[in-house]
Amino acid sequence: MTRNAQRTAFTLLELLVVIAIIGMLMGLLLSAVQQVRGRALQTKCSHQLRQVGLALHQFHDSNHQFPNGHHSAFDVERRPYSGWTISVLPYLEQDRLYADALSDYRAMQYPFHPPHRHLSTVVQHFACPADGRVRQSQTAPKNKQLVAFTSYLGVSGRDYSSRDGMLYQNSNTSISSVSDGTSNTLLLGERPPSHDFQFGWWYAGAGQQGTGSADLILGVREQNLQPIVSGSTCGPGAYSFRQSRFDDPCGMFHFWSPHSGGANFALADGSVRYIGYGAAQLLPDLASRAGGETTNVP
Repeated sequence: MTRNAQRTAFTLLELLVVIAIIGMLMGLLLSAVQQVRGRALQTKCSHQLRQVGLALHQFHDSNHQFPNGHHSAFDVERRPYSGWTISVLPYLEQDRLYADALSDYRAMQYPFHPPHRHLSTVVQHFACPADGRVRQSQTAPKNKQLVAFTSYLGVSGRDYSSRDGMLYQNSNTSISSVSDGTSNTLLLGERPPSHDFQFGWWYAGAGQQGTGSADLILGVREQNLQPIVSGSTCGPGAYSFRQSRFDDPCGMFHFWSPHSGGANFALADGSVRYIGYGAAQLLPDLASRAGGETTNVP
């Protein structure tokens, strides 16, 4: 055979090089597809949060104040453990659901035994599409009840007791009470349900020790009032804005999202902003409605 004879096959080394290149390209393509999908889910979640935020503003337009963040056990409206999520239902085109909830509370104030009919009803407006767990009801371990969830919690302020935010227990805040500027004051934020589905209920979230905390509302430096539920791995707090995981028992105490690098927040002016975890130190200022801070949303 001469040197100029035509080659008819790859060598083993060349074949391995081609396979390696194809593998790298497939890895890059898969990563790009995952990033695009993640951004799409983040955008859809943001759009849903914007709709919920606008519903809160429509409630404000009709009632001259935002709804009660969380009704205590001794609430004068006789709807214990419910909160802002039920109040905004008519503004999310959920009139039948709202009427059923009011009817059930009139018939039975305590919503758990027997359970109100919509305790386990999934409301898609409250379910971030990046968390597949909230797209169906789940069984809570403490009382073995089937419940549904909200991916969005009202910002109560610094913590459950500070009452310096927009939506806290027995709150009645209004736009006029926001002296720090509505474009720099947090209204709602993302936080997936707890790892065991005991916290994050949309319909009747009693919260930590009946405060609503970690169910319907949450502080940006929240305390752990549930050492038995959360386990010995979670300290007393305070907990700040940072990344977490669905299986992390301590993630219930702070705002976070399944998205990469941060979470969506609705502001008191009706807008929605994506805030990165690097801005965690700013959240106490942004959670306060009238603390005199001059911090801007990053």
